[in-house]
Amino acid sequence: MTRWTGWLTVMALGAGVVGCDDAKPPAKVVRALVKRTGPATMEIIPVEGQLPYCMIFTTSEKGVIRQLTLTRDNRSIRCDANRPVANTSFRVPVKEGKVRVYVFFSDEPVQTAWVARQLYELRDRERITAMDMRLPGRLFMETLEFTPETGGVADAGTRAMTVDSGAR
Repeated sequence: MTRWTGWLTVMALGAGVVGCDDAKPPAKVVRALVKRTGPATMEIIPVEGQLPYCMIFTTSEKGVIRQLTLTRDNRSIRCDANRPVANTSFRVPVKEGKVRVYVFFSDEPVQTAWVARQLYELRDRERITAMDMRLPGRLFMETLEFTPETGGVADAGTRAMTVDSGAR
């Protein structure tokens, strides 16, 4: 009985030593940056090492969900590192207030309608992660914030597109 007790004590102490390292938690991986290009305009710039396709959505304080990367076939677009997504600036309406910018990176083109529907379903959540999304393939997600300001004239090359959430 003494051998077993001693052996279990040694195992427990050994497990405690392994589990008690002073390692810092992993640093948050930055996948994209928001760059202000005007009072109410921004560029989204993916950093090096991201999956090749992306799509961008915003949700405003007023509850409006917008799809910024709208294409003819309604799929995610090719995104190059260190270059603005779609080579454009996106305008955010000042009257809608601060927005959360959701940038989804994927290893294959993804139907943006799937993402829009899921964002609508998750609209009341404080925080949304890639694990909350039901999408095919590999998926990474970055959540950024942008607050539009009044003043100045928006760039002529800006665009903003609205996703019809179905709410009336």
